[in-house]
Amino acid sequence: MTSSLRLYLRLLAYVRPYLGWFAVSILGYVIFASSQPMLASILKYFVDGLADPAAATLTGVPLVGGLQMMHAVPLLLILIAAWQGVGSYLGSYFLARVSVGVVHDLRLALFESLLTLPDGYFDHHNSGHLISRITFNVTMVTGAATDAIKVVIREGLTVTFLFAYLLWMNWKLTLVMVLLLPVIALLVLNASRRFRRQAKKIQVAMGDVTHVASEAIQGHRVVRGFGGEAWERQRFFEASANNAGRQLRMVRTASVYTPALQLLIYSAMSVLFFLVLWLRGEASPGELVAYITAAGLLPKPIRQLSEVSSTIQKGIAAAESIFMQLDEPPERDTGTLTRERVNGHIEVRDLSFAYPGGGRRVLDGLNFTVEPGQMAALVGRSGSGKSTLASLIPRFYSHDEGRILIDGVEVRDYALRNLRRHVAVVAQQVTLFNDTVANNIAYGELAGAPRADIERAAEAAFAREFIDRLPQGFDTLVGENGVLLSGGQRQRLAIARALLKNAPILILDEATSALDTESERHIQAALDAAMRGRTTLVIAHRLSTIERADVILVMEQGRIVERGSHAELLALNGHYARLHAMQFGEAGEDATEKAAR
Repeated sequence: MTSSLRLYLRLLAYVRPYLGWFAVSILGYVIFASSQPMLASILKYFVDGLADPAAATLTGVPLVGGLQMMHAVPLLLILIAAWQGVGSYLGSYFLARVSVGVVHDLRLALFESLLTLPDGYFDHHNSGHLISRITFNVTMVTGAATDAIKVVIREGLTVTFLFAYLLWMNWKLTLVMVLLLPVIALLVLNASRRFRRQAKKIQVAMGDVTHVASEAIQGHRVVRGFGGEAWERQRFFEASANNAGRQLRMVRTASVYTPALQLLIYSAMSVLFFLVLWLRGEASPGELVAYITAAGLLPKPIRQLSEVSSTIQKGIAAAESIFMQLDEPPERDTGTLTRERVNGHIEVRDLSFAYPGGGRRVLDGLNFTVEPGQMAALVGRSGSGKSTLASLIPRFYSHDEGRILIDGVEVRDYALRNLRRHVAVVAQQVTLFNDTVANNIAYGELAGAPRADIERAAEAAFAREFIDRLPQGFDTLVGENGVLLSGGQRQRLAIARALLKNAPILILDEATSALDTESERHIQAALDAAMRGRTTLVIAHRLSTIERADVILVMEQGRIVERGSHAELLALNGHYARLHAMQFGEAGEDATEKAAR
């Protein structure tokens, strides 16, 4: 219970910027709630005046004092309805403004946290569950921040006003109802715990639905190409059925809980009615009717207050998952050094690295130096640690053993944003956004680059020839993740983006893997020009792309087992020579087979 209250109070802290609107909404609900006992009071005058409506007057009542009952009661009904309407409008509208603001702020906070979380967080959390938090979980919070607060304030004030009226009319009878409050509280508490548990399970199940759907959408070609439709349909059916089952369990709990509470309340009402008739004393018929009417108005707001428990618990469970993400520490940035531009001298000393929670070292005792303007190539089998090393230089992951120095300064001492400004990375998995070709090249800090510079970068990356054939040229939308372009075209746009950045350090992680031979030849010439005056780290399986490297580092199981130029390594007749013979032997066999056909 303490945990739930703490979470809910933290959620309500997001209301602080909207306290003015919140105060107006509470005032509105006070007005609304005050109208309830007024309606019961009218009945008192109405019933007591039935004997002689023309003679009866309402003395001491504001606005209608002195008027005959037959004129005053209808007028009062209209005035109370207008009073109630004003309160309802002020309460509902201004609370909605508060809740929309709170949900907007939470969504922004979640999205901003996604932009600052370290890479390791994304390794352990699938995108479906992360997206579900921003969409589904925040919607659950909306219920707790809007509907729940609305019911709690409006119905809570209504119950308070009605109880005050009942105590004023007959405090002895009213105490009979008060005796039932502990029983109601226990019932509410027990149901709340069950609602919370079930709400957590629903959110996980909803994340599974989003995850399965997201994977099927992103991999639709693989699904169709390998006949996976039935498999994906079954996966989605199971995830959706699991979610539906959990939703029904929540509904079943609420369906049992609400009638049980209602039976309890009406049992109290039956006792109350008996006592009213038995202990009526000197009360007039109008007073008895007014008292019973006010008591009869109580079950509805009490029932609504009890039903809101499930909404609040869903919101609290959603808030818990949201705050778990918001409490995750952002990407560590302990560096303070900033430089306008670095020369690009890279030195790695005794570098070892293991992924968090992985245990096994992916890199083990690396030592090498790359001079400014040099091209260093990393080669080796898949899993030898090449891409890991490339991701440590711009600090996508942080190393704890050994040192990585740029211009003699440890990369951890650079301010993170400044460090990444000096490094341009072209990865094997190209990311493009559903925007124009020009905006994909001039992305992020490059936005606003002159059009001429964008076109030059595209030309240097051998992308101009296909861009000019697109319907709107540089202003053509490329689709989600560049779906309207081929793999080679996407990769050329990524290279153009790196060239436009004009960083002193260039990292090419399998950057030419999706290019055909002719495109690769043109890009290699472009990269040769782009690499002049830049330190370049190239990771490639195609050994033909790195033969001109100043130094080639051959990696095996996280260690550098050979280093030297292409000619020197061939002469060694070791790992590199075997890789070279294997690759070019396969190429020769392919060429022979093609000729035979």
